[in-house]
Amino acid sequence: MGFKRFSLYLVLRLGIIALLLAAFVALLITPGYQVATLVALAAAAFATMETHRFISRTNAELNRFLDAARYGDYGQRFNLTGLGAGFGELGETFTAILDRFRAERTGQEEELRHHKALIEHVPVPLISVHGDGLITVWNNAARRLFGSHHPRRISDLEIFGEEFKRQVTIIEPGERKLAPFNADGAEGQVAIAATQIMIGGKLERIVSLQDIGSELDQAQLEAWQSLVRVLTHEIMNSITPVASLAKTAADLVEDAAGKVTDHPEAVAELEDVLDAVNTVARRSDGLMQFVQSYRRLTRLPPPEKTRLSVKTLLEEAARLAAHDWEARKIGLLIDVEPASLEVMADHDMLMQVLINLLQNAAQALVGDDGPKEGAEVTLSARLNRRGRVVVEVADNGPGIPDAIARQVFVPFYTTKRDGSGVGLALTRQVMIAHGGGVSLATREGGGALFTLTF
Repeated sequence: MGFKRFSLYLVLRLGIIALLLAAFVALLITPGYQVATLVALAAAAFATMETHRFISRTNAELNRFLDAARYGDYGQRFNLTGLGAGFGELGETFTAILDRFRAERTGQEEELRHHKALIEHVPVPLISVHGDGLITVWNNAARRLFGSHHPRRISDLEIFGEEFKRQVTIIEPGERKLAPFNADGAEGQVAIAATQIMIGGKLERIVSLQDIGSELDQAQLEAWQSLVRVLTHEIMNSITPVASLAKTAADLVEDAAGKVTDHPEAVAELEDVLDAVNTVARRSDGLMQFVQSYRRLTRLPPPEKTRLSVKTLLEEAARLAAHDWEARKIGLLIDVEPASLEVMADHDMLMQVLINLLQNAAQALVGDDGPKEGAEVTLSARLNRRGRVVVEVADNGPGIPDAIARQVFVPFYTTKRDGSGVGLALTRQVMIAHGGGVSLATREGGGALFTLTF
């Protein structure tokens, strides 16, 4: 409406100027009207100057309006009521347009903040891979996955494993791949998926990186538990009557031997039978105890987590497991950094795990001729680059060959003559129940390094 009024006033002014100029020309060619001619000329000049002033005012306000729109200064106000007829409505129109721009911009900014908040809190790590090899890390989940590392280019991903970097580089839109992911020495599995978008004429791949290591561990653990439950059930059903009958047979043979004491040959034969039956009974009892130890793998209760001082926990485990190490010439070094480090865990479960690992380390250091020279176990704890509590048990023994290292956490697997294959499997189950994991690596300088990650 303001622009229409402005146009109307401008047309009227131009019309008046045209009429005054026409009157001036008519009076100029008509003799005897000199004074009237001068008046007409003066009136035309005044009307022209007024029109110029009118347009100049409008141009100045229009320039201010356009500058405000160009630079996003939507706080400008146009109160032009004092500049003459039509300017008031023109100012209101300019102000209304800027208010509309401001409202739309505010809405866009709120929508952008909403989308950013959604991306930031998506639980799946998201990154963008650009055509020039640059990487954009989009959300908290991705930053947690990478820890203290801040990758900017594809080449920066090599620190998490060459295969991981290769899979992120070659994955095509619509594909899904599994890749190993090495963070602070702990090997995991990452599910990689990709899609592709066009932004500003440039292609960009959006890559999701979902750490499924814990899910795979949990699924594998549940499979082992199901297998163990079936096996122990069937074995117990078969061995229980054998053990019972063996004990009954032993009693019957003893009674029979007491009734034929006057037949030495029969007594001797019955003694042989009694030895055989007792051997069956002992082996049956041993097998039943063996099966009972495996049942522990399927009956682990949920951890009752409390806040524990890691240093106090390690010192307590050392007192219980290494009380005779000094006499056996095995050194022990405890290192916790920082000293105030704490962890949410089940005290009894974690104590059992630590004692088992310390005993294994001591056994690895003791050969047929006694402990090796300079035998030492290091029990340490720290925060890794991803902000997780890590407890490490390392020894300087012969280490564990790679072929065996891949099997040590599998239930039933053992390299010890009197081992049950339960200890490390139970350790892994305890750590999975705590939402963490356990891994085995070769210690720098030789020896085994067990890492508990919470």
